[in-house]
Amino acid sequence: MTGREFTNRVRRVRPVAQVGIASLLFVLFWTACGDTTEGASNGVSRTQTAARHGGAPQTLPQSAQQGIGGTQAMAFELTTAAFANGARIPQKYTGDGPDVSPPLKWTTPPAETKSFALICDDPDAPMGTWVHWVIWGIPPEKTELPEGLPKDKELPDGTKQGTSDFRKIGYNGPAPPRGPEHRYFFKLYALDVQLPLKPGATKSDLVKAMQGHILAEAQLMGRYKR
Repeated sequence: MTGREFTNRVRRVRPVAQVGIASLLFVLFWTACGDTTEGASNGVSRTQTAARHGGAPQTLPQSAQQGIGGTQAMAFELTTAAFANGARIPQKYTGDGPDVSPPLKWTTPPAETKSFALICDDPDAPMGTWVHWVIWGIPPEKTELPEGLPKDKELPDGTKQGTSDFRKIGYNGPAPPRGPEHRYFFKLYALDVQLPLKPGATKSDLVKAMQGHILAEAQLMGRYKR
C-alpha cells in the first residue's frame, strides 16, 4: 500500500469514528436526563427519591409533603365550627358570655400518636402571654372535643386539665382589657407518650413534659376585643 492510499483510507475511517462517538455521547446525555426526572415521571417528589437512595432530603412542611404515587399526605389540622381561623371569637366562648369552651375537631394524626395535649393562650396580653387553657392526656382515638367541656381536673376518659393564668381549672375564655384586638391561639399537639403529669399542672409544666415527644402540631387562631 502506497503512502497516498493509506492517507485516503484514514480520511474515510475518521468521519465514521467521529459519528460513533457523537452518537454515544448523545445516548449518555439523554440517559442522564431521564434519571434526574425520575420523580416527576412517577409522581414522586425529588426528596423522596433522595431518601430511598440514602440521601438527606430537605424537610418540608407537613402540608407540602407528597405521598408515594403522588397522593397528598393529609395535614394535621385543627378546626372549629364556632369561628373561622383568624376570625372573631363569638361572645359565647369568652368571659363576656357563658365562657364555655368551643367545639374542636382535628384530622388524622401521625400513626404513632399515643395522646394529645392542647394549650390556648393570648400573646397580646399586657403582661405577656396569658394562658387560657391547659389540657392533656386526650386519648389517641379522639378526633374532637365537644363544646362546653366540663371544668374538672380529670374527665371520665382520662383527659386531664391544668391551671390557667386565671388560677382556675379548665377553659377560661378571652377577657382582655379594652383596647386593641387580641389573638388567641389553640395549639394541639400529637404526642408519642401518655404524659405522667398530675391534674392541675400549668402550661410550663406541660411544655417541659412534652419536650422530645411532639410528633405533630396543629394550630387555630381566633380574635377578640372589648
